[in-house]
Amino acid sequence: MAKRFPVVLATALLTVLWWQPVAAQPAKARATASVDLNARLQQAQADPQLAQTLLATGRKVAAVCAHCHGEGGNSVKTDIPNLAGQNPAYLLEQLRQFAEGRRRNEFMEGMIKAMDSDEKVGMVLFYAGQSVVHRPATAVTLAAKGQAVYAKSCQQCHGTDGQGNAQIARIAGQQPGYLNLTLQRYRDGSSVRANSVMTPSTRQMTPADIQAVVAFVAAMP
Repeated sequence: MAKRFPVVLATALLTVLWWQPVAAQPAKARATASVDLNARLQQAQADPQLAQTLLATGRKVAAVCAHCHGEGGNSVKTDIPNLAGQNPAYLLEQLRQFAEGRRRNEFMEGMIKAMDSDEKVGMVLFYAGQSVVHRPATAVTLAAKGQAVYAKSCQQCHGTDGQGNAQIARIAGQQPGYLNLTLQRYRDGSSVRANSVMTPSTRQMTPADIQAVVAFVAAMP
């Protein structure tokens, strides 16, 4: 997700979002730490009135996330991922991994630990409902080569349309710089993005393969 930023900036952004002393945030987060986030998400998905309430909360959270991830979750920086259109259960799991330190990014860890359960669920609902801005391929030949790599190494899990599912990320239309870095980290077994499924799937990818599949995936609608 976002790159590392000074802790001072994180504190400032949190203050803007919740309009209360930052010192109070960890206590609030701890108070809701026992909430089953998946159950809360399912509850919201089954209750339109609750969903609307949480969406309003999530929209406020997204106003701060927009500093890195762009308005409506469409990043304007190639190395920061889009959150728009992401599968809500998958995105919720990424929040959990950041909060538990299983996915490492100091800035993101601090932000997420300061959020309560409804802010987390509301945020993922908000982003799930946003549309990814489609960017057609500019390197058409390279993207065509990437389609073959995708069919061989990615399609089985992420689907022919790159939409993924509740456990697997939507990657269609994702930012190319972010895709490139993430694939390299999976291939190399980086502790930042270690994954038992993705590592063997990417281990045989050459730099040229990664470049090609990134060109194809980034242009998927």
